[in-house]
Amino acid sequence: MISAILLTVAVGGVVACQPTGNAKTTGTAASTGTGAAKDDRPAAKKAVPNFVGMGLQSAQDAAQAAGFYDLKSHDSLGRDRMQAFDRNWKVCSQNVRAGSSQPTDTTLDFGAVKLEEMCPAKDEAAPSAAGGKMPDFAGKSVKAARGALDSGTSLTVKDASDEDRWVLVESNWKVCSQAPAAGVTLNGQPVTLKADKFEEPCP
Repeated sequence: MISAILLTVAVGGVVACQPTGNAKTTGTAASTGTGAAKDDRPAAKKAVPNFVGMGLQSAQDAAQAAGFYDLKSHDSLGRDRMQAFDRNWKVCSQNVRAGSSQPTDTTLDFGAVKLEEMCPAKDEAAPSAAGGKMPDFAGKSVKAARGALDSGTSLTVKDASDEDRWVLVESNWKVCSQAPAAGVTLNGQPVTLKADKFEEPCP
């Protein structure tokens, strides 16, 4: 009798250790699940509208209405100004030809100037220190000049006039002179710029 009881307890213990139908499945079978299917289908194509001449805010609204949501803008005058208030800017150029059929995830980049400014014949390129040479910063904004230099460059900016003003909003000041001169090899030496406001002539 005692043997029968022990056998019953042993068998019950083995059965109790087996996973039930509600237990979580683990191991290789679970790890091979595909989960939610990823949508790899290409974006639909639509015709790109002509945005040139529109206010920047209106252009962005029109782009979104046409199905394009990856939108950027930049300063067409090369001064590296931020388009903080889009309604104060107008579109001079667009990076994708109007009328062309493009995927709706295409990035549209609008070149813009302030409403009171004239659009340039073409977007002015930002200066670059490519090749390790000092760029020609004459007429460029101090902000664009700073952006062209290595971030570790020791840069001093001075008022080119005799007024000794502080150069606070660098995108509103243009470079009148520079040291070292354009074309000099850059090897970590300090850079000095003398600048005046864009509406003022350089001395």
